[in-house]
Amino acid sequence: MPTYTQLIGAVAVALVGHSVFLFVKSRFLSPIRNLPGPRGSSWIYGSLKEIAEQDEAVTHEQWVTKYGRTYKYSAFLQKNIIFTLDHKALNHVLMHHYVWEKHDASRFHFTRIVGPGLLVAEGDHHKLQRRVMNPAFGPAQVRDLTETFIDKSMELKDVWVSKIETAGGTAKINVLDWISKMTLDVIGRAGFNYEFDTLKENGESNKLAHAFAAIFSDLDMEKAKFQPWTVLQTLFPVLRIFPPMKIPGLDDAQETMDKIGKELLHESKVALEASGDDISKLKSKDLLTLLVKSNMSGEPSQRMSDKDVLAQIPTFFVAGHETTRAGTTWALFALVKHLDVQRKLREELLTLATDNPTMDQLNSLHYLDLVVKESLRLYAPVPYVLRVASQDDVIPLSEPLKDKNGVEHHSISVSKGQTVMVPILALNRDKATWGEDAMEFRPERWEKVPEAASTVPGVWSHMLTFLGGPRACIGYRLSLIEMKALLFVLVRDFEFELGVPSEEIIKKTMIVQRPRVKSEPEGGTQLPLLVRLCQKD
Repeated sequence: MPTYTQLIGAVAVALVGHSVFLFVKSRFLSPIRNLPGPRGSSWIYGSLKEIAEQDEAVTHEQWVTKYGRTYKYSAFLQKNIIFTLDHKALNHVLMHHYVWEKHDASRFHFTRIVGPGLLVAEGDHHKLQRRVMNPAFGPAQVRDLTETFIDKSMELKDVWVSKIETAGGTAKINVLDWISKMTLDVIGRAGFNYEFDTLKENGESNKLAHAFAAIFSDLDMEKAKFQPWTVLQTLFPVLRIFPPMKIPGLDDAQETMDKIGKELLHESKVALEASGDDISKLKSKDLLTLLVKSNMSGEPSQRMSDKDVLAQIPTFFVAGHETTRAGTTWALFALVKHLDVQRKLREELLTLATDNPTMDQLNSLHYLDLVVKESLRLYAPVPYVLRVASQDDVIPLSEPLKDKNGVEHHSISVSKGQTVMVPILALNRDKATWGEDAMEFRPERWEKVPEAASTVPGVWSHMLTFLGGPRACIGYRLSLIEMKALLFVLVRDFEFELGVPSEEIIKKTMIVQRPRVKSEPEGGTQLPLLVRLCQKD
C-alpha cells in the first residue's frame, strides 16, 4: 500500500504533468495558436497580471488598438482565451448555448455560493428552469411589483432625510451600503414575500438577512475564491472529488438560508392550494409563489425538483439585488460627475405630479430612460463573462482578421474546451460601435443610436449589459424598473456631490463591479456622497 506521502507525491506529479500538457497543447497544437495577441508576462498567470492592474476593460481596449478587434491572450498556465468585439462572433457564441457553456471555474464557484440554480444550470436542465421561471418575470408581474419598488425607495428617502437633519443640512452617506439595504428589502418582499427590514436602523436582527450578508460579503467571496485548495480545485477539476475548504460562517449561513427557504417554499405551496390556483386570490404575488405555480402546472417530467426551486432563492438575490444595487450606485456616481445631467433629470422628474408612479409612468419619463441606458452602458455591473466550447466549433466573423503569418481568416476554428471572453464592458465602450466619445457619459446619444450598434446581440437596448440569447438575464425588466423607481425618488428630493475626489473612486469586481475608495481599502466597497435636500421652487 502506498504511503500518504507517496500518494501526495503522485498527485503532484500528475498535476505538473497535466500542466505541462496544457502548456504544450496551447502553445503548439491549438488551432488558434497563430492568432495575434500579447505574450503573457508570466508562465503561470499569463497576461492576467496586466489585466488586473487596470480597470476591467482598459487593458483589453489597449490591446484592441495593437492587435485588432479579435485576438488571443493567455490566462493560467498559458491557456489561450479568445477576446473579440466582433458582433457576429459574439452573437454566435451567445445564441449557441448548448455548444458554448458557462466557464467551469465560474460554475464551480457559483455552485458553492448559490447552489444549482439558473445561473449555473446548463443544457436541458437550464432550458427547463428557464421555461418554468419565465412567467414570474413578465411585464405584468413587474407592473405589479412597481409599488414595492416605490415603497422601499420612499423608506430609504426617509432614512436619508433623518441623517441630513441630524448632520445639520448635509450628510456624508455611503450610498452603496444603503442602496444595498433597500434592494435587499425589495428582493425579500418581491422575491418571496419576506420582510428583511434592513432599512429600519433599530430593527430586530434578521437571520436570513445575516445569512445573505455572510454569503455575499466581499470578504467571504474572496475567501471562497482564493484559498490555495480552492485554486487547485478550480484549475484541476479532478480534485473536486475531495471536499472543498470550509469558509468560516458560510456553511452556517447556507444552512440558515436553506432552512428558511424550505419554510417559504412550504408557505407558497399552502397559499396556492388555498387559492385554488387562482392567482387573483393570492395576498402576495411574489416571484417564488409565481414560480411554484408555474412549476406545479407543468407535467411531472417538466417540473423542477424542490431542490432546484430552493436554489432559485439565492439566484433571485444575485440577479435581483447585486446587479440593481451596483447599477443604481454607478448611476449616482455618473450624476455627481455630471451635475448638469443631474439637474436636467431632476427637472423632468418633478414634472410628474405624483409621488407614487406606476410602471408606465416611470417608462414615460424620457430623460430618465436615457440616463438609465447611458449609465448601464458605461458602468455595466458585470464587466464580462466567459464561455467554453463543449465541442469543436467554427466561429464566424463579420470582419476578416489576419493571423501572425499574414493569412486572412473569415472565421475561427476552435477545439473543444476553448474559452471565449464575452467583453460586456469593452463592447459597451467600443468606439467603432458607439463613436469617438464612447468613453463619455452622454445620455443624449440615445436620441439617435449609431447604426453600428444595431447589430450588438444584446437582449436590451443594443448593448450587452444584460447579455443576449437564451442565457440573457431573466430579470432585466425587473431590474430596470427598480432602478428607475430608486432614481425617481432619490433625485427628485436630494442633491448629490462626491464625498471624496473623483480619482479616489476605483472598481472592485466580485460577481459585479462595486466602487471602492482607493485610500480606504479597509473600508470595503463604498461610494461616499454628500447628500442634501434639494431646493424646490
